[in-house]
Amino acid sequence: MKLNEFFSKNEVFSISDLNACLAENGALNKTTRNSILSYHRRRGRIISVRRGVYATVQPGMSPESVPVDPYLLAGRMTEDAVLAYHTALGFYGKAYSVFNRFHYLSSHQSQVVKFRDYEFHSVLSPAVLHAKGKEMFDVLEYRRSGCVIKATSLERTLVDVLDRPELTGSWEEIMRSLESVEFFDLDRVLEYVALLDHATTAAKVGFFLERRREELMVEERHLGTLRKLRPKQPHYLDWTRRRKGQLQKCWNLIVPDEILNKSWGEVL
Repeated sequence: MKLNEFFSKNEVFSISDLNACLAENGALNKTTRNSILSYHRRRGRIISVRRGVYATVQPGMSPESVPVDPYLLAGRMTEDAVLAYHTALGFYGKAYSVFNRFHYLSSHQSQVVKFRDYEFHSVLSPAVLHAKGKEMFDVLEYRRSGCVIKATSLERTLVDVLDRPELTGSWEEIMRSLESVEFFDLDRVLEYVALLDHATTAAKVGFFLERRREELMVEERHLGTLRKLRPKQPHYLDWTRRRKGQLQKCWNLIVPDEILNKSWGEVL
């Protein structure tokens, strides 16, 4: 594959992508590769986003004005990057609001990357999944503008967002986003909740599903399974943003009045 063809087919690419292209053409040499990158950067054909990650500039556009898909950037930030939390909701078109902050899962912590008005934050995959060898549970691959990127499924995203709400925003943002999803494979949801083995998260998922029981066709067996996993003592729905609320006894969960009443007058 010629380099111009490679650039035209890859809106965003990593060093490993370029290495694969050069290897196919029998030109994989570190010095040659670095010379290619330096040459095309000087010509304004590619933009360095971070070390090892580049965006291409298509003919007729300038490095300053060429649009770059932030989801592609997030998905290529590291070799193992997985779009997650609010970023996954946005990728699926389910986020209530547009954010300029993007989160991706990785096995290694990385520094925040800033590119134009965007920020890219790495989040370590849950340790419990590493211990069980299940880091890639319900991680799906997608092809977008010629690039292959990974994202957590909507089922895993539902649980992840409730598990770590601080990575998605206000509770209005969380609830409005999740309520826009018309269908979940609830057996997959339960399987992932069990993998995380976190009682408060199980209660939060149960609380959410119970409130949308009719719309999501939630069965009693689903709720019964989650009740068995709930905490033994009352827990706050969000311990980082404790607000006055009401105890939902069936879930041992203290839920803020704003969520119960959907009164989104202020950020929780």
